[in-house]
Amino acid sequence: MNISVIFVLTKNVFKEVIRDRIFYIIGFYIVILGIIFLLLPEFAASTEDKMFPDFALATIHILGLIVAIFVGTGMINKEIDKRTILMLISKPVSRSEFIIGKYLGLSSVLAALVFLMIGIFIGFLEYGKISYSLASITIFYLFLILELSVITAVSISLSIFTSSLLATALTFAVYLVGNISQELLEIGRQSRNLGIERLTQAVYFIVPDLSRLNLKNDVLYGLQALPDFSSLTTNALYTLLYCVMLLAIAIMIFTQKEF
Repeated sequence: MNISVIFVLTKNVFKEVIRDRIFYIIGFYIVILGIIFLLLPEFAASTEDKMFPDFALATIHILGLIVAIFVGTGMINKEIDKRTILMLISKPVSRSEFIIGKYLGLSSVLAALVFLMIGIFIGFLEYGKISYSLASITIFYLFLILELSVITAVSISLSIFTSSLLATALTFAVYLVGNISQELLEIGRQSRNLGIERLTQAVYFIVPDLSRLNLKNDVLYGLQALPDFSSLTTNALYTLLYCVMLLAIAIMIFTQKEF
């Protein structure tokens, strides 16, 4: 596997996604925050110091998720539909390098996009003299990137063997189930039905447990609410291993695919 080839592919994906005007999302985010910042004191009375960060972080989460799913599910199929995939794989680029380059390119776009939105969010907090913990926000940023990296891996993997539309729906389903997988596991345990319990266990082990990575509430309530370092490390390693596993499966399927 050639690292320089992967780097070139990653850079090209980054430039391509930017050319698709994905960073107009930044302007949209500023406008939304500005409106909420001005209107919230009229409705929230003395609770705007919690409601504004809650809304701002949730918006970052949603916008990042939209980009990860819609761009991720369309990248591979767009290359196939335009037949540019034939030109790429005819060059000294392996299919594994192609998949990894696409994944890292979109992940880098998401990292940059979320970083900019976090910076804008902090700017609003400073302007409004709303207290915040920079350490908590930094950890939130890192774990949101991990979550979006998982969703990116899921969307790319699903798009390899199905249409973009179906891959989009399935990725959304994985995201939703992944955020309630622990609750599903508990429901299975309390059901006292062996079949349901085994089904919920299977779902828990197959679908990524995304609730491990959602630290929005921890940002709102400060460092004292953050999980301990060992839990954060375990959750990060779990996510990275899941991404590696998904990419390995995607590469295996893509290697067997005929064009």
